[in-house]
Amino acid sequence: MEIRVLQYFLAVAREQSISAAAKSLHLSQPTLSTQLKNLEAELGKQLLIRGGNGSRKVLLTEEGRVLRKRAEEIMELVQKAEQELAAPDEIVAGDVYIGSGESDIVRLFARAANKLREAYPDIHYHIRSGNAAFVLDQLEKGLIDFGLVYTPVDTAQYGVMRLAARDSWGVLMRKDAPLSKKERIEPQDLWDKPLIISAQRGEDGPLSQWLRRDVSKLNVIATYNLLFNASILVDEGFGYALCFDKLINTEGSNLCFRPLSPQLESEPSIIWKRYQVFSKPAQKFMDKLRECCMDG
Repeated sequence: MEIRVLQYFLAVAREQSISAAAKSLHLSQPTLSTQLKNLEAELGKQLLIRGGNGSRKVLLTEEGRVLRKRAEEIMELVQKAEQELAAPDEIVAGDVYIGSGESDIVRLFARAANKLREAYPDIHYHIRSGNAAFVLDQLEKGLIDFGLVYTPVDTAQYGVMRLAARDSWGVLMRKDAPLSKKERIEPQDLWDKPLIISAQRGEDGPLSQWLRRDVSKLNVIATYNLLFNASILVDEGFGYALCFDKLINTEGSNLCFRPLSPQLESEPSIIWKRYQVFSKPAQKFMDKLRECCMDG
């Protein structure tokens, strides 16, 4: 399977038309059709459904959708490699890719990037948001350099930088909610309340232990990946959101945040694939992260 042919396939998936894709690729339609048929023969799978009854629209089969996803990842890795290798040896320029859930710890990334900016203005940063499963998947595929996670990881597989900072759990609620009168929220306060919880994989364990209830037995009316969206549900009076502190600015809004009692904290770690060879920008960023952690 050649990179060039994957590019052809992605063009057809994008255009949903062999003729339109051929035009964008500056190929003849017969040439492109032959390349696609050869790809299907090589894989032993039908990838495209050609339009019938005079329709020129081309659709992807289930196998075609799988290949499109993988092909996009492959092309992203190819582009990343080309950018890293194209930079002259004396110049530190390029991209740093970070995977992270929503957390105030992202400030650490900002501090490190800020300190690097004057010396290396041509380093650019890309943060991809998602849960622990997403971060680990992106690391495995080589699509990010570092990840911020809260779950234990296999130290034989990943390098780990444990952080002293902690994220504290609490409840986001409306200021007129009955629980807003309390300074701290105890487990029994939430047993009968409509809850909106993080869909972050791996967080159910400590949260369930704190609640002293199996989360599945509680009145969980919604889950979220992005707290901002959950905060809108809370603002509309839909329920109480269990979340990290410092992510939603409640000043001047209808919302307030109350910490948990007993206190519940999550320990973050920055991880990367062990024995990974970093690009020059990623290595500079890692060095600066370590420096920022030592400075507190």
